[in-house]
Amino acid sequence: MSLFERYLTVWIALAMVSGVAANAMLPSLFAWIASTEIYGINLVITILIWLMIYPMMIAVKFTEVRNCFRQPQGLMITIIMNWLIKPFSMALLAIVFMRFVYAGLIETETADAYIAGMILLGVAPCTAMVFVWSYLTKGNPGYTVTQVAVNDLIMLFAFAPITALLLGLSEIFVPWDLLIISVFLFVVLPLGAGVLTRQLLKTEAAIQRFTVSLKPLSIFGLVATVFILFGLQADNILSNPTDIVLIAIPLIIQTVLIFYLTYKWMERWRQPHNIAAPGAMIGASNFFELAVAVAIALFGVHSGAALATIVGVLVEVPLMLALVRYANRTRTSYDLAVGENSEVTAKY
Repeated sequence: MSLFERYLTVWIALAMVSGVAANAMLPSLFAWIASTEIYGINLVITILIWLMIYPMMIAVKFTEVRNCFRQPQGLMITIIMNWLIKPFSMALLAIVFMRFVYAGLIETETADAYIAGMILLGVAPCTAMVFVWSYLTKGNPGYTVTQVAVNDLIMLFAFAPITALLLGLSEIFVPWDLLIISVFLFVVLPLGAGVLTRQLLKTEAAIQRFTVSLKPLSIFGLVATVFILFGLQADNILSNPTDIVLIAIPLIIQTVLIFYLTYKWMERWRQPHNIAAPGAMIGASNFFELAVAVAIALFGVHSGAALATIVGVLVEVPLMLALVRYANRTRTSYDLAVGENSEVTAKY
């Protein structure tokens, strides 16, 4: 690892602080960045995410994608965690903290709004950033793409009814255009670009050299994305510091809990590390663009629900980096627990 990669957490922390500070000094810059949003998708952030995930898409081999369905245990774990456990554990944590642990600290109406926002985060598994976490943990590119694609397909049908059930609302507004555009921008289009690049480069040696040369751009994209996100949310951060901390605590517990349960379940079912780590990251992280959009549509831009989903954005990147570090540090012990000669490990 290069010096820059080794201290990535430090650069992310600096990006968070400098993003908030830059908003005060250059408000017009962040106003312009915010104005580039179309159908809930910010174009500047989309370009930066592309820089992050494009190298991984080049590494996707479709022979590996076919193997995913021959060994579907990793997919099964991801689906069960994301759709039968995660939404309900998030709802439970939100209710326990907001109505009991924080009783007397937050007004009941405000607490209910925060609960709604956290539930929206819990029902929206990650679509784009998970490719970055997979890349940083040396995940299997083909399997990660398949996991994300299957979750996106389920989300098209399951997001609205699960959200309606947990929020107790009869009608849920789902921004289908945001869902479809996000899948196209962050999965289909970069995957197509990766396939085209592989065909042009032809040999594995050339592909490897090209992806290595892109790695600095990928890291830059991650740091720049954090800088912009914190700059765009600077007003919320500075005006609601106490509530942001209170909301962040159950979100952090939920993220670590889902990651740990998925990671250990993958280990129990003897899935290789390059499937287990990305699979755990998909459940632990969130499709925050969707959660924010639905919160604003249902409850308003200045609502507590919208604020809670924004806190999800602020918490996710530094926390996921910590989990990436944990996954990389435990790779050896994980492989020993699974067994280097297991059938699944040999196939991948």
